[in-house]
Amino acid sequence: MEFSEEQLRDILELKERISQQIEKHKEEIESLEKNLTVLNSVLKQSSFTKASLLETKITVTKSESPIPITRSSDGSVIANAYVTPNQVSIVLENDVGIQPETPPLKSFFIEKIIGEMKKKDNEEAASGKIQRESVIDCIINKEGSKIREIIIKNYRQKERISEIINTAAWSLSKMIDNSPR
Repeated sequence: MEFSEEQLRDILELKERISQQIEKHKEEIESLEKNLTVLNSVLKQSSFTKASLLETKITVTKSESPIPITRSSDGSVIANAYVTPNQVSIVLENDVGIQPETPPLKSFFIEKIIGEMKKKDNEEAASGKIQRESVIDCIINKEGSKIREIIIKNYRQKERISEIINTAAWSLSKMIDNSPR
């Protein structure tokens, strides 16, 4: 079968586009693999649970209905998350009594997870992309010395909701494990 010069040119252009797409996707895959390695390293440093054993339990859409947060060891509900357009409220069950000083709330959830989001928001606020009052913020409401509710205001990006709830679930589970019985 003979091809015209124009057809051959089109075939060569298609071949070049496909080669470029393959290269682009290889770079993306390498980048994703590097990010996964870093995340696994962070999780290993913060826990005795292998990152491969952790599962993403929650896929979130904005709603007023509660999203149960369960303890990883036995699946019992330890809190409920309520998502509104402006905040995520994590309300602990009445029988869950943990103190804000119990690890890894501050070291992992507040400093690493929320802290990184806050850092990015502050950079965007400094460059004028967002207003100062739109920067993410974390408030811990207590009843006596025990945590009753964790409120994350100005999460701003829908993608952050799952990360906030999943890492809160992991942190709260670890806090219960670390609490004196």
